[in-house]
Amino acid sequence: MRNIRLSRIATLAGTVSAAALLAACGSMGMSASSSGMAFSQASLPASIQVPAGNKVAWETVGKGDITYECKDKANMPGQVEWTFVGPDAKLMDRSGKQVGKYYGPPATWEANDGSKLTATQLAVAPSTAGALPYQLVKANPAMGSGALTGVTYIQRVNLTGGVAPANMACTMANKGQKTTVPYQADYIFYKAA
Repeated sequence: MRNIRLSRIATLAGTVSAAALLAACGSMGMSASSSGMAFSQASLPASIQVPAGNKVAWETVGKGDITYECKDKANMPGQVEWTFVGPDAKLMDRSGKQVGKYYGPPATWEANDGSKLTATQLAVAPSTAGALPYQLVKANPAMGSGALTGVTYIQRVNLTGGVAPANMACTMANKGQKTTVPYQADYIFYKAA
């Protein structure tokens, strides 16, 4: 009798454990897209909102560095400034898995499947202090076939860091010097609806 009771308790405990494990697995790795919650542009400045007729196709988080070079200011002889050179970042999905990279010049988004594209900047808008601005770009046709095929627009949002170095002066004495600054940003890829 005692063995039957222990057997039933063990069976019940196993069933409860299995149910808990299945529930936990079902909620792992869900991104805003896979959970049915679409990325919302509502809180973004109007200038960087993607036009109607496009829908979110891919959400990534870019994390890496922006390179700057101390160069002459355009049309200002004898003056120098930190000038944006290009990015070097990994693109991750919402679960943290690397799905591509972002590099330049020219600014290029490349998926792990080999598809890649460049884009033309349409607008920027101030984001938070100490961070790069929001950005909206119109995608050029993708090279290769894959995740980036058919992308129409890319938004850069949710920004941290990446602005020209404030702790290092750009002077005539260090003209030509390059430096990198860490940054992170979400890149939201759109395709025609």
